[in-house]
Amino acid sequence: MASFPELSERAQHLLKALVERYIGEGQPVGSRALAKDAGLSPATIRNVMADLEELGLITSPHTSAGRLPTVSGYRLFVDSLLTVKPLQQGIVDHLWCDLETRDSPRELLEAASKLVSELTHMACIVTMPRRESLAFQHIEFLPLSEQRVLAILVTSDQEIHNKIIHAPRSFSAAELQVAANFFNAMCGGKDMATAREHLRSELQKERERLSDELLHAGEMADQALQVGSRSKKPFLVRGETNLMDFVDLADLERLRTLFDAFRQKESIVGLLDSCLDSPGVKILIGEESGFRPLEPCSLVTASYSVDDRAVGVLGVIGPTRMKYERVIPLVDITAKLVGAALNQRGLVPT
Repeated sequence: MASFPELSERAQHLLKALVERYIGEGQPVGSRALAKDAGLSPATIRNVMADLEELGLITSPHTSAGRLPTVSGYRLFVDSLLTVKPLQQGIVDHLWCDLETRDSPRELLEAASKLVSELTHMACIVTMPRRESLAFQHIEFLPLSEQRVLAILVTSDQEIHNKIIHAPRSFSAAELQVAANFFNAMCGGKDMATAREHLRSELQKERERLSDELLHAGEMADQALQVGSRSKKPFLVRGETNLMDFVDLADLERLRTLFDAFRQKESIVGLLDSCLDSPGVKILIGEESGFRPLEPCSLVTASYSVDDRAVGVLGVIGPTRMKYERVIPLVDITAKLVGAALNQRGLVPT
């Protein structure tokens, strides 16, 4: 998480006012507009805005006299200045009444994604519950050019998963064979989640004893196990065409890139996997996602759990200029209700 210098109460107040006005109106905010909200002189506000701009929290687009928040400004706003109100009980009741009647995990998650996309008028994305029955069989590594390694993972259903990994150094075929033998003996026969957890635990526990070669290979094996564990875990997207209605996302090339990412799935699933074990609501703003198609967007996610174990993620994708105070509680509550409905009806596949 980014750290910022301590802001004065006045600077915090003006940043909050600027972000809220920009979210509401979608236009750069000038000092005169803020003066009406803050009861301060335009000159005073201009000085504070200059300080906020120097800190990288706001920016001036083109030659406009107004300012708008940067990703860092949004982050500070969301983490420290945002006031989130509880979701209205009527909406909670409506969500629960719809979800608890569903007969399968897919129907339940389709209903949840549809309801959330309708309520936010943005895209809702939900991963299916993970299946833990798939077991690790064996792994092989093949050296490629330019410090790349091809990891070949075979699972108990004889499905083969290939992943090209950028290694921290060059490896010989003999070194990779030794590493593969080591991990096959360590993880063979374990289900995918247990294999990955055991691998991480052993690497941490034996870090002083293991060679650098095995430690580096262990990191590559961990990446390969991540691919295998999510291969049976697709996701649902609803309301993606809603994104076409936002001026912020109106660029056709941006939309095409984003919709292509929804279709290709693997990168999106990897991003959602990274949110799976985060407690509470996780918010990725703009380039914080590390995923280029989502740079003009924010992703608000929460994991849903069964038997106190996170099994999937529900999230909303929309412009960075979204109403976070409405989206955050909706995502949070819906994820909790999805978990409750799955628990109540025993719907998680085994």
